[in-house]
Amino acid sequence: MKCRHCSTSLDHVFLDLASSPPSNAYLTADKLSQPEQYFPLRVMVCTNCWLVQTQDTLTPGQLFNSSYAYHSGYSTTWLEHCKEFASEAVHRFQLTDQSSVIEVAANDGSLLQLFRDRGLSTLAVEPTSSTALQARHKNLNVIEEFFSSNLARDIRNRFPPFDLAIANNVLAHIPDINDFVSAFTLVIKPTGVVTFEFPYLGNLCKYNQFDTVYHEHFSYLSLTSLNRILQSAGLSLFDVKHINTHGGSLRVYVQPSGTGIYQSSPNVSSLLQQEIDDGFAGLSYYSSFQSKANQVKYDLLQFLLNTQRSRCNVAAYGAAAKGNTLLNYAGVRRDLISFVVDKNPAKIGKYLPGSHIPIVDVSHLARMKPDYLIILPWNLADEITEQVSFVREWGCKFVVPVPSLKIF
Repeated sequence: MKCRHCSTSLDHVFLDLASSPPSNAYLTADKLSQPEQYFPLRVMVCTNCWLVQTQDTLTPGQLFNSSYAYHSGYSTTWLEHCKEFASEAVHRFQLTDQSSVIEVAANDGSLLQLFRDRGLSTLAVEPTSSTALQARHKNLNVIEEFFSSNLARDIRNRFPPFDLAIANNVLAHIPDINDFVSAFTLVIKPTGVVTFEFPYLGNLCKYNQFDTVYHEHFSYLSLTSLNRILQSAGLSLFDVKHINTHGGSLRVYVQPSGTGIYQSSPNVSSLLQQEIDDGFAGLSYYSSFQSKANQVKYDLLQFLLNTQRSRCNVAAYGAAAKGNTLLNYAGVRRDLISFVVDKNPAKIGKYLPGSHIPIVDVSHLARMKPDYLIILPWNLADEITEQVSFVREWGCKFVVPVPSLKIF
């Protein structure tokens, strides 16, 4: 395999999670007796540009289809994040009702509607039909296609150039990252801005977030690797911020090279230097991650086996992709976790891929009264423990398996 950015041969394995079904490939009851497709889940690191990336196995069309079930609007934490981002962007870039915003991978429109409600002209690009439908229900104009340079040229012919382009939590999902990034130069004004948010490789490594690795994530980005991609696409990085979403992410601010009007922030050079000091451009930084992932797997299995011997009832909260990575790598099935609860009605009544654990609504907790509740989307642990605090009434304890097993 060649590097997705620089075409260097990839020889070094960062993480090998064996094989599993795609993490968002939830099953209906009639599919449980049919063969399930498993694909290798191996992550490589490029020793030239230091882009960390999954080995090619699946295409975006196979992963982000009509049954794609992630809807961002079900997380109150994410909705608050959207409000903060929209307010900051309007103020910082002096956006008015004469300004325009395009959001790529707009999901259900939870963020973009905030700009529309302020009177700005908006356009959503969202390829998955289930989330695009929800965005349309918010009266947003939606193009239901994958964003690319070809689509960007079509948008440029149909719409005036945009003041702001937003692409949150989508960079990791793009196999042809060079084409995707360069496409933004076609849809924004010469003085326009692009913002990207993505889970940060530094947090993944530091906090052992190996369960954020799944087939839908083709790339795991540092600022070092992203800066090279941006420069090759004719874009210039002028600011970067650490944000708390998804266990620790970066938000980067980008403008066209040569025509941009924003001065580069010291934040950029500071973080690039920090990554050099931490060893992001050396193989030793990536060499010990497998053993850390293995330890989480062993600790979770030991906990579940002990609860099984003690005849305790264990459930989980959050039918999240990261949870499916963890459960499938550990080989957990419904004999060890009896059910998982979720707020998203698109998931309820289905089954987790691989483990076949049933997904039920939150009311199931009060009926079944589990002894332990494993929080699979650990990045939302505070939000979840508050939502279901009633489980403490019968002595149920919360369990967070990542970055290390914690019971409270």
